[in-house]
Amino acid sequence: MSLSLDKLKALRRQAGHSEAASAAPVPEPSAAAPVVAAAPAVPAREASVFGWVEQIQHKPKDTAAAAAPARRAQDGDALRRLLATRGRAATPAAPRPQRSGPVDRALPGTEIAPGLHLIEAFLPQTIPTLPLSLAFSKRPEEAVQPHDLLFFDTETTGLAGGTGTRAFMIGAADWHHDAARGEGLRVRQLLMSTMGAESAMLEVFASWLSSGTVLSSYNGRSYDAPLLKTRYRLARRGDPISALDHVDLLYPTRRRYRGTWENCRLATIERHLLQIAREDDLPGSEAPAAWLNYLRGGSAHNLRRVGEHNHQDVVTLAQLFLRLVQAEADERAELMLEIPEE
Repeated sequence: MSLSLDKLKALRRQAGHSEAASAAPVPEPSAAAPVVAAAPAVPAREASVFGWVEQIQHKPKDTAAAAAPARRAQDGDALRRLLATRGRAATPAAPRPQRSGPVDRALPGTEIAPGLHLIEAFLPQTIPTLPLSLAFSKRPEEAVQPHDLLFFDTETTGLAGGTGTRAFMIGAADWHHDAARGEGLRVRQLLMSTMGAESAMLEVFASWLSSGTVLSSYNGRSYDAPLLKTRYRLARRGDPISALDHVDLLYPTRRRYRGTWENCRLATIERHLLQIAREDDLPGSEAPAAWLNYLRGGSAHNLRRVGEHNHQDVVTLAQLFLRLVQAEADERAELMLEIPEE
């Protein structure tokens, strides 16, 4: 509240008169006069205009006075919460349970480079002697030599693809004749146990390829092969995959068996067409977590299961390839029987 100078002087004069009047002696009441109860004495400052002004300026409004208890209650609650939070922060965290024994870190295979393991297996079986027709893949005039086929599959850090995704395992199977073990299906797998082993893994896998190699996969043309091409480029290495022929078994399998079973996933084809039942198989979706857990110092148990899953995948590819070749040949034979002789 603002007052002009003249008004302020007038108020001061009025205040002086009021103080003088209050300081003057009060006459004794006469005996005849009736005794009147004296009004309660008012302090000079409260009776002055300045006291009235101070009341207006400094006394809280009724709403503020009514809200004060609520604010004090809120402040008290906030203080209690703060003290409780400090009490919890001061409480020491519960100790982590100690492992009962050493962590299982054993990986299969042989370490052929720092952080790179090679896992090998040999499955004795008869190798086809004649070229295998690619008619089932809509290439009726073409055929491939059995020894030129390389069935491959990767296990990766994710299913989204892109430059941030890498293959931590590459599995490959080919028909091979060994002097000591005879002929059969050779399975080789490369497993990285450290991030720094990727360059060595790419180099070894490239050494398994030749200009006459024919790759075969299940959805590898859309996923595995582009992923490996990206990793070769990022590693500043030549791309050994793009120049090779590639027979993807997913598409002929869909054309032939779509609608026969619930889906055309490789595990479904194994179960219904090849009568292969996997036991204790780790789903492919859990492979990234198994590898990352191992990198962080965890157990190698699930990572070994990833290796078993990958091993079965490439073995299944070889069997599925032969089954598709045979199914196409049987179908053509039936058509020839239906054609009447002239």
